[in-house]
Amino acid sequence: MGDWELRPASTADVEAVAELRAVALRADLERLGRYDEQRVRQRLRDGFAPAYTWVVEVDGTFAGCVALRPAAEAHWLEHFYLAPRLQGSGIGTAVLRELLDRCDRLGTPVRLNVLRGSPARRLYERHGFTVDTEDAVDVFMVRAPGTITAETRNASM
Repeated sequence: MGDWELRPASTADVEAVAELRAVALRADLERLGRYDEQRVRQRLRDGFAPAYTWVVEVDGTFAGCVALRPAAEAHWLEHFYLAPRLQGSGIGTAVLRELLDRCDRLGTPVRLNVLRGSPARRLYERHGFTVDTEDAVDVFMVRAPGTITAETRNASM
C-alpha cells in the first residue's frame, strides 16, 4: 500500500471523478444491463457536492474519491471509487475506517447503497454494514455507530 491521503475535493475534480466512476462501475452496471456511457458520468456530475467529498491521493496522485453527506438521521457514504489498480491493496479499507471512525465519534449511523452483486458489498459487511432494503439494482445498507470496536479492528488486521 502506497502513502495515501484525503484532501478536500473542489469543483475542478468533477471530471476526474466522473471518469473514475464510469470505469469503477462499468462491469457491475453491464452485468445488471444498466451501463450507459454518458449517463454514468452525468449522474456523478449532477450529484457532485465538493463540500462533502474528498479525493484520495496515493503518492501524490489522484487515485479515488469518497463523499460523506450529512442527512437528517445519518451520514450517506457516496461516490466511493478507487482506481482499479489499487483495489485490494488495503487503501479502500483504510479510507473507510477513517470515515467510519469520524462518524462513530459523532454517534452517527452511516448509510450507503451498493450495486447488487458488487464485490464492494463484502468490504462494507466486514465493517459492520447490514442490509436494510434492496431492489433489482441496489442494496441499501446501514451501519450503527461503534459497530466495529478498536479491538475488533486490530484483531482483523
